[in-house]
Amino acid sequence: MAKRGRKTSNSQPMFFSAYNYKLIGIAIFLIFAGFTAMYFENEINGFISLFISPIVIMAGFVLVVFAIMKHDRDDENEAVET
Repeated sequence: MAKRGRKTSNSQPMFFSAYNYKLIGIAIFLIFAGFTAMYFENEINGFISLFISPIVIMAGFVLVVFAIMKHDRDDENEAVET
């Protein structure tokens, strides 16, 4: 009788590593925190909503791009050798 389940030996490796997913999670948190800080200040000419929140939001977007573009060369070499 055939076993049901996921094939692990013949399946392709994941495109992103755990490090990439952690960076994406941190980036999403930064974006959410920036918009939340902007909302809670609720002032048009406030210091946080004009200076701090946009910097935090842009840092989150830059981190998302970096996390997507980051590729471990060591993992690729190990996959080729095996």
